[in-house]
Amino acid sequence: MSSFESLSRLDLSYPEDARRIRTRADVELYYEVRGEGTPITLLNHFLMSAPLWRVFTEDLASSYRLISYDLCNHGASSHVAEEPTWAEHVDDLVALLDALEIESTYLIAASASTVLARDMALMHPDRVKGMVLAGPVYGPKGMRRQRQLQRAWLRTIESHGIVGFYEHLYPELFSAEMNEALGTPGFLGLREAFTAVTTLEDLVNGLNRSLVDDHKPEQAAGVQAPTLIVVGDDDLLLSPTGARELAEQFPNGSYEIMPRAGHQPFLDDAAGFQAIVRKFVDEVQARA
Repeated sequence: MSSFESLSRLDLSYPEDARRIRTRADVELYYEVRGEGTPITLLNHFLMSAPLWRVFTEDLASSYRLISYDLCNHGASSHVAEEPTWAEHVDDLVALLDALEIESTYLIAASASTVLARDMALMHPDRVKGMVLAGPVYGPKGMRRQRQLQRAWLRTIESHGIVGFYEHLYPELFSAEMNEALGTPGFLGLREAFTAVTTLEDLVNGLNRSLVDDHKPEQAAGVQAPTLIVVGDDDLLLSPTGARELAEQFPNGSYEIMPRAGHQPFLDDAAGFQAIVRKFVDEVQARA
């Protein structure tokens, strides 16, 4: 099934009996669990909600136990006065895993949540079996481009609101090929879905949180978990060369380049992305 067909089946709704787990004072996280077997935890960035993962991970759910959840201050999870730091998001993730009795897990992170995956692997190495970083927001030399892009997004939100932000974001997120395939109906349909599941306040808070993120080569060097960098060759932020150089900074790093894919390659080629993840997890498991 093509990713175009997957997008046509996208369902971002929450069940009436939504499940939540308390992770710290005043914070409950909405979560979903699908499948059985080795646990894989899917990490959202600030533009995603947990339901989005469903249609892009259907094959993985047939072989693994998939956990997805909304970050605090986003989606159906609790909203608190101040946007959590990444350290607080790490604490939430650990508490979620504890509640689900998961000792260690693979992580799949997308865009800004690659910071969360990296920090989780640094702060709790015993809880991370391996991680797949899809479209990392940091390159081998840092995050300057990401911060410049986010400042531009914030200016767009300030002047044109959430619809203007979507129009700014869309051609940067999707590959040229997917943009052509979706056409105007896809653009308008996804705009409706996007504006229905997020708020202006959540977007601004999340983007401002990301402005203070940073990445240094020595941080990657401290990650012991097997790490796979997955980048589309039409990624706005990280080139194939940058992906290779970033992978080399991790002690147990590797990389995959997905042809004709953009910043979030699972959107462009869900089947190809899941095959890459499956191969990575199975190989790490075989070595364990």
